[in-house]
Amino acid sequence: MVDTPAIIEFRGVHRRFGGQHVLRDVSFTIKRGESVAIIGESGCGKSVTLKLMIGLLNPSEGAVLLDNRPMEGRSEKELTSDRLRFGYVFQQAALFDSLTVADNVAFGLRQNTRMPESQIADIVRERLREVGLPESASAKKPAELSGGMRKRVGLARALALAPEIMLYDEPTTGLDPIMSDVINELILRVRERRPITNIVVTHDMVTVGRTVDRVIMLYPQPRLGADEPQIIFDGTPAEAFTAADPRVYQFVHGQAGERLLEMATR
Repeated sequence: MVDTPAIIEFRGVHRRFGGQHVLRDVSFTIKRGESVAIIGESGCGKSVTLKLMIGLLNPSEGAVLLDNRPMEGRSEKELTSDRLRFGYVFQQAALFDSLTVADNVAFGLRQNTRMPESQIADIVRERLREVGLPESASAKKPAELSGGMRKRVGLARALALAPEIMLYDEPTTGLDPIMSDVINELILRVRERRPITNIVVTHDMVTVGRTVDRVIMLYPQPRLGADEPQIIFDGTPAEAFTAADPRVYQFVHGQAGERLLEMATR
């Protein structure tokens, strides 16, 4: 992808919440069509990174660029238009409890387009079929669904507006191994069926190994040295699994290592 243009870029991004410094001098580029995992321990800023990408948060310092233009400073109209280019699969699906499955999937179409209901209904059926849900699920409420089904409805809703960029926030959290594999397979199929850029925030290294071409690992800012970059790894999944940096190796292999000693001395 040497000649592929960048779609998202972070340039020296810092993000603070009061006195808490979550992201420190983070820089990376994601090219159009890439599939990238952002990994790291809880609290290292992964979900904050996703929110910065779509302009839900602004950097405290630095710049986030979409198509080589900073997100900050765009008008509300521009931001609304830009956000429609993203599909966002939330960690807990974030479905509207009072709406049926069909109405959840149709929500974005009704809010942001003037499509006739007949066309919306066709798209809803197609997206539900794409994520492997039967038509009988359409009339159910989220409370009637399993965790895996809710995740799939969330994916169908994200796909309804035909996004250019898909953001997955912990897509397999809380699922059993079989349903996790279903979600991983759906992530792959989404990419195979349409030109799309995938960004997956996850702790699940099976998801990393199956669904992405590249891995970016963030490290919790409080445990870094004064001049140490927060991105401690950027490479392929295979390189992550054989990384020389013990922090990367221990994380991807699920080994407590020195972290157990660190926690014991607090």
